[in-house]
Amino acid sequence: MASLSIPGVGDPDETGLSAPVCRTVTPGGDVLLLVPGDSAAARAAAHAQDDDLTAVMEITDVAPVSVPHRIRGRAWVAGWLTPVRNEQRAEAAMLLAERHPVGELLGIGEALQPDPAPGLYGRTAWMMLRLEVGEGAVDDLWGAEQVEPDEFATAAPDPLAAHEAELLQHLHAAHNEQVGGLCALLGDRRELCGLRDRAVPVGLDRFGLRVRFTDAEQRSFDARFDFPEPVRDVAELRRAMHLLFEAAAE
Repeated sequence: MASLSIPGVGDPDETGLSAPVCRTVTPGGDVLLLVPGDSAAARAAAHAQDDDLTAVMEITDVAPVSVPHRIRGRAWVAGWLTPVRNEQRAEAAMLLAERHPVGELLGIGEALQPDPAPGLYGRTAWMMLRLEVGEGAVDDLWGAEQVEPDEFATAAPDPLAAHEAELLQHLHAAHNEQVGGLCALLGDRRELCGLRDRAVPVGLDRFGLRVRFTDAEQRSFDARFDFPEPVRDVAELRRAMHLLFEAAAE
């Protein structure tokens, strides 16, 4: 989930899962946002013209499985907001449509004009904005730290990100006993295996799996199980998970 706020401009506009909008990052590290044309963000950006309009985007990372305390982390990206105009519109629209199912909203597949006239394809309901990143910060299960704009621009998406929700739900539904058995790999913390009444996988990336162990009294702790080496796709993930389950069963 994400929200976009502009100092001095009303309440934050919802730009996450609950609204028919999307966001993506350009190869240069800017953030493209699709917002309703009548939103406070769209009106403020249009009114500002070429003046610097500062904005902050907050992203909340929520575990895609049912557990207490589902928020895994938050991130903030601050910078300067401008409308995407003229010849940049087509390129931005194609990038958004390529990564999200919004091509129909943007008129992709029709003769996309550089700057559509009012009413053309019904696209006056949407505005594309560009957030030029000035600074960022992350506060998650691994700790808190600042993110520099060049680090943000060069960061590569995790190869499992698009499949994480489905994979975690599958592990929870089809391999719950094996996930709980991973407690045997905790070394000096094996005495905590008494908290195995419920074991839920709450995070998955190319480096490993995070599991939350909870007992009947709702006491819980998270454990991280690292893969021998980073995985590059779902096929390598299957092999890495198989090795983890085998090691826990020994």
